[in-house]
Amino acid sequence: MTLHDLKVEIYADGADRNAMAQAAKNPLVKGFTTNPSLTRKAGVTDYAAFGQELCSTFPAYPISFEVIADTLPEMDRQARLIASWGANVFVKLPVTTTRGESVVPLLAPLAAAGVQCNVTALFTLEQVRAVSAALGDVVPSFISVFAGRLADAGIDPVPIMREAVAIMRPFPKQRLIWASPREVLNAVQAHDVGCHVITMTNELIAKLPTLGRDPLRFSLETVKMFHDDARGAGFVL
Repeated sequence: MTLHDLKVEIYADGADRNAMAQAAKNPLVKGFTTNPSLTRKAGVTDYAAFGQELCSTFPAYPISFEVIADTLPEMDRQARLIASWGANVFVKLPVTTTRGESVVPLLAPLAAAGVQCNVTALFTLEQVRAVSAALGDVVPSFISVFAGRLADAGIDPVPIMREAVAIMRPFPKQRLIWASPREVLNAVQAHDVGCHVITMTNELIAKLPTLGRDPLRFSLETVKMFHDDARGAGFVL
């Protein structure tokens, strides 16, 4: 498979303004996702001003911002506020509060109000079924399954993602995100199961041109890299 064959859309995952501007120049990048951890890492201090700035800077790109509340009523209020930042906004809602309380009761009313949701941090098919049924097909929405973290736990995410695609199929406005990928292979896996979107850091996006590279040529390039580095370091034996 080559990049030309890849059907899954690439969304850049991050909150650094300069890195996002650079990613927007890449024709592979079709949208952006952020989260509070990435936003904090980027040194953001005014969350609302930051979000509104990005919405106006990248109006042609879907972009996700997460609520920062931990109660359902406050999540609902913040979701409606964040949605007002721009027509390209998707509001990220964690699938539960920190106490494990499901956000599913919020989803249908938010969708009915025109709020485009991105329900995030899903790890099980039971969560996918509940979230998908609640979102319905009212407005465009995302469901983010953390396939990379499932793999970190020793769980093969491929069958789970394939089944998630099937669960969501009756709702054409819903799109599945392969979240937290670890390698370029994950983009191929996402493509193979029919996943709609994969989020990638800029570092991982930079590796995408290796997709489809001839293994023997890749081997030789690696051998040359080791040799050149040894010479450059001045190693002797």
